[in-house]
Amino acid sequence: MTRRDDLDELYRLFDDLEARVGGRQTLADCTGYMDWPDRGVYFFFAPEETRETTDQPRATRVGTHAVSEGSSTSLWDRLRTHRGAQRGTYEGGGNHRGSVFRKRVGEALVDRDGLRETYPQWGVGSTAKRELRLDELDMERRVSNYLRDLPFLWVAVDDEPSAESQRAYIERNVIALLSNYQHDPVDPRSGEWLGTASRSKKIRESGLWNVNHVDEEYDPAVLNALGDAVEKTQPL
Repeated sequence: MTRRDDLDELYRLFDDLEARVGGRQTLADCTGYMDWPDRGVYFFFAPEETRETTDQPRATRVGTHAVSEGSSTSLWDRLRTHRGAQRGTYEGGGNHRGSVFRKRVGEALVDRDGLRETYPQWGVGSTAKRELRLDELDMERRVSNYLRDLPFLWVAVDDEPSAESQRAYIERNVIALLSNYQHDPVDPRSGEWLGTASRSKKIRESGLWNVNHVDEEYDPAVLNALGDAVEKTQPL
């Protein structure tokens, strides 16, 4: 089996998963009142791009949560952090220092639009004072607008938090399979994709909003593991 064959199988599993859960969701339409599994792996897609040979939306980000022993972060906790704040002082924005996904999207917007002088502290540090967060609020809102429109799917994988968890295994191997970094490109990104403006070579060349695992080899058995997870995932 070639990498292209395995990618075809991966996208077939995405189609099965979409049918099983009743369609892709967007963060704009999601709440914590929905019946999210406690733990899982999520897959974001680019709504404006499809694969080379099909009309399937192209995967653009893979993630999970709680891969450190003792972590209590849930799947919805992680998705909500990516979505950002819906009320309060930072309404419409969010906290990119708590979400690498938000940080990377914001970096690309800042660089694409020549705004480094306007947002010199973007991505610096793990916390920020209120004044700085307010200074960055307009960009946080732009990030939220981008992320909230990305369709996504998820699989339930209810295992204990650990770097060796099944969720971590699925995450890193699906990333490695999708990544075009240091590979002959399969389903290359269009020049219009925001990630082409990223500061990260790994993002630009992998075609994913991921940095970790894009330069690794994948285990083809991940497709069996993902298939098992798809069969166990229920609609919200």
